[in-house]
Amino acid sequence: MWTKNFLSLCSANFLFYFAFYLLMPILPFYLMDVFHTDKGMVGLIISSYTIAVLAIRPFSGFLADTFARKPMYIIAYFLFTAFFVGYLLAGVLSVFLAFRVLQGFTFGAVSTSGNTLVIDITPSSRRGEALGYYGALNNLALAIGPMVSLFLKNTTNNYDTLFYAAIVSGIVGLFLASLIKAPPKIPQKHEAISLDRFILLKGIPAAISLMLITIPYGMTNTYIAMYAEKTGLVSNIGLFFLIMAVGLIFSRISSGKKVDQGQMTKVIQQGYIFVIGGLLFEILLHYSSPYHILFSYACLYLAAFFLGYGYGTLIPALNTLFINLAPNNRRATANSTYLTSWDMGIGCGILLGGYLSEWMSFPFMYAVGVLLSLIALFVYKGVVIAHFSKNRLR
Repeated sequence: MWTKNFLSLCSANFLFYFAFYLLMPILPFYLMDVFHTDKGMVGLIISSYTIAVLAIRPFSGFLADTFARKPMYIIAYFLFTAFFVGYLLAGVLSVFLAFRVLQGFTFGAVSTSGNTLVIDITPSSRRGEALGYYGALNNLALAIGPMVSLFLKNTTNNYDTLFYAAIVSGIVGLFLASLIKAPPKIPQKHEAISLDRFILLKGIPAAISLMLITIPYGMTNTYIAMYAEKTGLVSNIGLFFLIMAVGLIFSRISSGKKVDQGQMTKVIQQGYIFVIGGLLFEILLHYSSPYHILFSYACLYLAAFFLGYGYGTLIPALNTLFINLAPNNRRATANSTYLTSWDMGIGCGILLGGYLSEWMSFPFMYAVGVLLSLIALFVYKGVVIAHFSKNRLR
């Protein structure tokens, strides 16, 4: 029975993330073409979404731990889909920004309650594997969504088509979400409101490391198309996201089971190393482009595979780490803290990337990403592993 629920939830969340990531790579072009904004303002507007997500995350975790999760998931999913219509209606930049912020609130609620539903419907012995496959589908949407987005942009040259595609994806996903049979909410004794009800305090060291390693993630997924175009790689840019998806799939073949077998800290460390390798290939792309176009494409696609494999290994394993630091009645809070770190990293990456690429260069932007990733690895090895070993509950 749990497998049927799991498939419905995974499919619903795939379409949820697909709708979101369908717009990510084209929004910079859309804002500059339609509203005539510069790259610095583009980064600010896109990152406003993340600010909204961050504002709602602690409260969505608290609510998901306090009330039934499925109704919260369905309501937030419906509103998330409805706000895509607002993008079509926005005639001025301020209205577009308002809908962007409102949708950010719903994104935070859907992702927090969805991640927690996975844990609710999955046997504890399969949790690492389930989170691996769940994360794989979500990240697969991250890879496929931008690829489809760039294809539609280049073939139709019509931004409205992309907004309609996002609406359809959301509607189908909402239907699949309605099929999920969630376990009944177990009544909890009343507890005093405290900071730990909103943030998993024991997860803060891991949250810092996760935030640092996801800053380059936001830089890559938002600006890689513009970077490749600037270096003269004007064809098959969408293939970058497809190869990233291949990396994600390869990472899931073994990493989820390794987590369940007690190799979580080792798996996470490997993920950091692959991410750093992918960022180095992105920097090399700039220096190779004036000399050999095929070598430049090789650098671009190797970067995609390394980043896909690295983040595909890191994300579910770190999610499990957060869950293992929390008691059962704080699952949503643990997920909220984990996702908050993820969103903060992506938001900082989008905002920082916009200014660094505008005032410095794309290679400099990715060099900063390498530096932050190295710091994240040092924090993980020097602090997080020992802290986790001391405070883990399972």
